[in-house]
Amino acid sequence: MSGFTAPHCGSLRAADVGREVELYGWVARRRDHGGLIFIDLRDRWGAVQVVFNPAQAQEAHATASELRSEYVVRVRGMIGRRPQGSENPRMATGEIEVTASELEVISVAKTPPFQIEDEVDADEATRLKYRYLDLRRPRMQRMLEMRHRVVNAMHRYMDANEFVEVETPMLLKGTPEGSRDFIVPSRLHPGNFFALPQSPQQLKQLLMVAGVGRYYQIARCLRDEDLRADRVVEITQLDVEMSFCTEEDVFALIEGLWVQVWNEVLGTQITTPLPRLDVQQSLLRYGTDKPDLRYELDIADVSDALRETNATIFRAALAEGGVVRCLAVPGGRDMSRRELDELALIAKGAGAKGLAWLPGPLDKHMAEGELAAIRSAARAGEDDLVLLVADRRRKAETVMGLLRREVARRRKLIREGEWKFTWIYPMYLFEEDDQGKLTYGHHPFTSPWPQDMHLIDTQPYAVRARAYDCVVNGLEIAGGSIRIHDRALQERVFEILGMSRERIHEQFGHLLDAFEYGVPPHGGIASGIDRLMMAMTGTDNIRDVVPFPKTQSHQDLMLGAPSPADPELLKELHIQVVPPDKPAR
Repeated sequence: MSGFTAPHCGSLRAADVGREVELYGWVARRRDHGGLIFIDLRDRWGAVQVVFNPAQAQEAHATASELRSEYVVRVRGMIGRRPQGSENPRMATGEIEVTASELEVISVAKTPPFQIEDEVDADEATRLKYRYLDLRRPRMQRMLEMRHRVVNAMHRYMDANEFVEVETPMLLKGTPEGSRDFIVPSRLHPGNFFALPQSPQQLKQLLMVAGVGRYYQIARCLRDEDLRADRVVEITQLDVEMSFCTEEDVFALIEGLWVQVWNEVLGTQITTPLPRLDVQQSLLRYGTDKPDLRYELDIADVSDALRETNATIFRAALAEGGVVRCLAVPGGRDMSRRELDELALIAKGAGAKGLAWLPGPLDKHMAEGELAAIRSAARAGEDDLVLLVADRRRKAETVMGLLRREVARRRKLIREGEWKFTWIYPMYLFEEDDQGKLTYGHHPFTSPWPQDMHLIDTQPYAVRARAYDCVVNGLEIAGGSIRIHDRALQERVFEILGMSRERIHEQFGHLLDAFEYGVPPHGGIASGIDRLMMAMTGTDNIRDVVPFPKTQSHQDLMLGAPSPADPELLKELHIQVVPPDKPAR
């Protein structure tokens, strides 16, 4: 049967045998076997083997002898079964091959700086410089397609739930929302600047004042913050806001979304409702507000058991208002001193003064009752080792959380293939920043827990918030809150955060004024699609799931950005660049 044209290399199957096909793609590899030449022809959908036989198509065979990797070609030929015993079960098209009758070289290619295959050995900088080549790799093509399917499912789900997609502007007024703003100079208003959005937070709240009721957007956000493995400068997020809702409404909406996304994209069933975990318990038991629940390593507090201990490091930390936390390492008595020293380095790298373990050097300084209390609290068995950290509460939580993850990795305790979701709820309205000063826990628009309002002036750190994060396998994939919708309460929260009346009016007057015109109670959530893709693909590097990411130093190696601006443009914008001071030699 002739005249059939298959659109994709990777779509051919045994049912297509006997049909003529015309294919376009890249040469993945070429092999000469005597008189026959074989190539694997690749496109976004996969690869298929093409055979050039000089007895059947001499001109095509001659051209094929000059092919190199990444040439772009057109092939016409007949689909046939591979000879028995030569099938390739690793390829979806491995039962068949195309015997070429025509070959056209559309575009030649230089030798690429790395092999276009999944197991690439190039460093990340090289891959980012040649990102257009890196994205040709099958794994990256699958990532792009998966990301498309996730976003497509989100659109359909939100539409089915009567949400309206509204695009919010990219040029905004700068207000503090947790990170530094990227700013844009105004040509028509010299000396004034727009800010690029860290999120559409205030705009979506204003849409609730406008009566939209149910808003969503696949929003692009930009944050000038230091990058980590799970952060990028440019963020894509599903942004949601709804009026007349409670936390339960938001939970039900997002849980339904996860059910649909995981089912459609991964073919996995998610059981709802998802479990919930108070943030205080999460920090105590797992050392983080983003716990990975695929392994059962629980952290315990043994501060009370060690109040009168003779072990100086514990007694000194407790005397300064600190805590002592411990963690049992299953079968850990077989750990070498080298491995324990490596864990100690991890603890010190996170800011800890040190790391202790039992059995260990501190045994002789502690009473039998104290040792027994520690092992009991840690639920340590006879073959287990117990790790201990003594420090300020927040520091001890951070260090123990890192140790918990590292122990799980080293001891191979993580149950791969599981999806462990949880809501972290409730959270706290305020927290300490790195300088020990009071700041907001989520953002300054989050509503306090009604039962804790009497503590807001005297014990602000004890005030819970109507805020929630959704976590899966140790990654925060969504976060939101029920918002403040009362002007007086919003001003009060700003004042507790140390803002003057003048600053409140200057930065948030537009929002507060809107609250004078009939604002409904409202709440919402945002889900970082980049972080979500990390979870779904199992990568620990967010740049693997972003099509064109920046480096950790905020550089685009492919485009060569950032770069100096044209002096004439700077003059037009009334901007003068002051070079940074050179470091003293």
